[in-house]
Amino acid sequence: MQAWLLDQLTGLKGLRLADVPDPLPQAGEAVLEVHYAGLNPADRYLAQGQYPARPSLPHILGRDGMGTVIQAGNKTGELRPGDRRMVLRGDIGGERPGTFAQRVAVPAEGLVEVPSSWSDQQAAGATLVYLTAYQALTMWGPLPAPAVVLVTGASGGVGVAAVQLAAVMGHRVVALSRSAEKSKRLRELGAAATFNPADPHWRRALKAALAPRRVELAIDSIGGQLLPEVIDTLDNLGKVSLVGRLAGPVPDFNTASLFFRRIRLGGVAVGAYTNAEGRAGWQEVVRLLARTGARPEVDSIFPFDQLPKAFERLAQGPMGKVVLRVKS
Repeated sequence: MQAWLLDQLTGLKGLRLADVPDPLPQAGEAVLEVHYAGLNPADRYLAQGQYPARPSLPHILGRDGMGTVIQAGNKTGELRPGDRRMVLRGDIGGERPGTFAQRVAVPAEGLVEVPSSWSDQQAAGATLVYLTAYQALTMWGPLPAPAVVLVTGASGGVGVAAVQLAAVMGHRVVALSRSAEKSKRLRELGAAATFNPADPHWRRALKAALAPRRVELAIDSIGGQLLPEVIDTLDNLGKVSLVGRLAGPVPDFNTASLFFRRIRLGGVAVGAYTNAEGRAGWQEVVRLLARTGARPEVDSIFPFDQLPKAFERLAQGPMGKVVLRVKS
């Protein structure tokens, strides 16, 4: 089979397309013929050596994907060849070979059915971002609805998922995006209001729009200079679920900004879920989305031999997911 190999953890420029042996399923595993695979910032972080995983090299990236089971090992329950499945979570693409390959071996417990109303492309990049958004929304315990939820980087994969899920949960969603076109689409997906974080007066405008309320939960995937501004919008006992750091480290952060309003910051890590927790979370995600018929947002689809160009699109800030078409 063909796969994209990473020889060193020095960045995506080291990717190369090569022939490798087909994977063989061990007990409790199945081999999935990959139809589509989703790209994630975590793939780039791992390629740059900025991720906890330290896989054997050469490594195959790819956390998300969907396809057809072509071989099942022992102890895989009712899983059978021909079953249409998507990768839920686990070590795939991290410590183990991932989905940027024509075939991938996956523990049977790490595969879930594709919702019947979803296309293959929508399913390919859904599980990681929706589980991340779900954890970000629920990690602090029940959030009384309607709460005010602020989502930064709202047009990205996790951002779109957070907007959709928070809206379905009955919260008032405020989304940040630098693009007028993307802001319009975010309002169609469930955001009650959108603001441009490049506008120096966006916080003033947000506070005026919410008055007398303020933000109760922020889901932040940007970090950098934006995080202190996000904290400024929070109400007493406000919380921030930290998903990513696309803008890099937070400069000159003043911890005193947390004191008097008793602000709490917490990291989001889907890998902390047990398999049972991950499956339960995913079932709840699917149930919530079915209420309104919301589906994953796909920005663009690239042929298998154009993975580097797909990563370039991911770096540009897509509206939703960037997907790799693996099966021709």
